[in-house]
Amino acid sequence: MNDYIEVRFSISPYEEAYADVLSAILADSGFESFVADPDGLTAYVSQRLYDRDTIDTAILNFPIDGVTITHRDILVEGRDWNAEWEKNYFKPIVIGNRCVVHSSFHSDVPVAEYDIVIDPKMAFGTGHHQTTTLMIEALLSFSLDGKAVIDMGTGTGILAILAAMRGASPVTGIEIDEAAYVNALENIRLNHQPQINIVLGDAARLADVKPADVFIANINRNIILADIEAYAARLKAHGTMLLNGFYESDVEILLNAAKPLGLSYISHDKKDDWTCLRLQKA
Repeated sequence: MNDYIEVRFSISPYEEAYADVLSAILADSGFESFVADPDGLTAYVSQRLYDRDTIDTAILNFPIDGVTITHRDILVEGRDWNAEWEKNYFKPIVIGNRCVVHSSFHSDVPVAEYDIVIDPKMAFGTGHHQTTTLMIEALLSFSLDGKAVIDMGTGTGILAILAAMRGASPVTGIEIDEAAYVNALENIRLNHQPQINIVLGDAARLADVKPADVFIANINRNIILADIEAYAARLKAHGTMLLNGFYESDVEILLNAAKPLGLSYISHDKKDDWTCLRLQKA
């Protein structure tokens, strides 16, 4: 059963930042992908996770005053979601001449130092490309050769694959969603990186993984806050932690949670207000 619910949100007055905030709230309720336009937001959630009361509560508690949000939903019957995403949503991600992420169906892909092939099969994909781009840029900014890497919430496996291509070893990806877990395994095979270990589960599975020199989590603020203690426990002294999936306004909240765990601020970068935070363990 792979039926989805398409929910159309009309936002008045409309600003891109309002759509981003709504996307972040909905992501915590199981929504998988979002398509913004000049009038609002279209979001997709598996039918088994759809709850109108949750949406009504999210709108009622929208944190920005003066914004009116209405919504309507339709059933999107199961289909070849891979083909749908390829056709309508997934565009190649290009980071200069350093890295390109594309599907096996894309043509005219530019030549790059690191060429990653991803054939996603999770409904409409992973959503915000800004966060993926920020993480790729961060992983390209320092040496990974011989370093142990943990990719928490690996999704399609993009970041784990890039880390392995850049010489990281061992590389472990952890993913809670079974469909994403299977897809990550397929993408690892596509990119000829069999040394990457993909684990099905949540942060509790970190107990089975050796500490990392680099720990990355491209998830969302609430999950990071809930699990950051487990993350810190699996990061070596002087190791680097990269966190993403939140806004610049969330940085202070995350730093307050990180500091007691021996994690200190190094820097942060942002793209359309999505923010990648770099920390170092004492």
